[in-house]
Amino acid sequence: MFTGIVQAVATVAALSDRPGLRSFTLQFPPGFLAGQEIGASVACDGTCLTVVRHHDGDRADFDVMQQSLALTTLGTLQVGSRLNVERAARDGVEIGGHPLSGHIDFQATLVEVRHPENNHVLRIQVPPQWMRYIFPKGYIAIHGASLTIAEVDRAAGCFEVWLIPETLRQTTFGDKRPGDALNIEIERQTQVMVDTVRAAVDERLGGLLPALKELLRERGVEIDA
Repeated sequence: MFTGIVQAVATVAALSDRPGLRSFTLQFPPGFLAGQEIGASVACDGTCLTVVRHHDGDRADFDVMQQSLALTTLGTLQVGSRLNVERAARDGVEIGGHPLSGHIDFQATLVEVRHPENNHVLRIQVPPQWMRYIFPKGYIAIHGASLTIAEVDRAAGCFEVWLIPETLRQTTFGDKRPGDALNIEIERQTQVMVDTVRAAVDERLGGLLPALKELLRERGVEIDA
């Protein structure tokens, strides 16, 4: 488990491909790996990876399966790419963000960056089937960072997050530009609640559900909304 509080930024020092697998060597800030054993977990841009080898000079190796490469942005990384990283949470640690599994649900697209005074706003477009789990003031994890959703535009399939200078300093979000892909992990309690309600509605309404959907559509309302 992770807390969604990014602890450092790592850099891809080397990568290599084998059948069905890509191996990364990441360079971490001094002391980040202190006391960490082989087999420990590190969230890399929100993706839970396992340490398979340590090197001198604060470097470690990670193997990534093809499924993870396809589902996340890890498949686009090159030597020199920067990643948000967080070590696995320890028992009793303060959770400053919200509990994360390190299992990415999908990739979203950054469509706009705005710069109000002392703020940095990201407008992010989401695949339609995932918008049902996104609500104003709710939690979401973007590249492993626990963030609060500020605004939701369901018609456009977008949401916004506002970042303070400290978040920009501690993460890679200042590097992101419109068109970039972002790893997203949905807040699990929200997902369970939404799916439970939808299942209950389906069960109770049964054969009436298609008619209700059509009635709402005639009035310009989608049932998810």
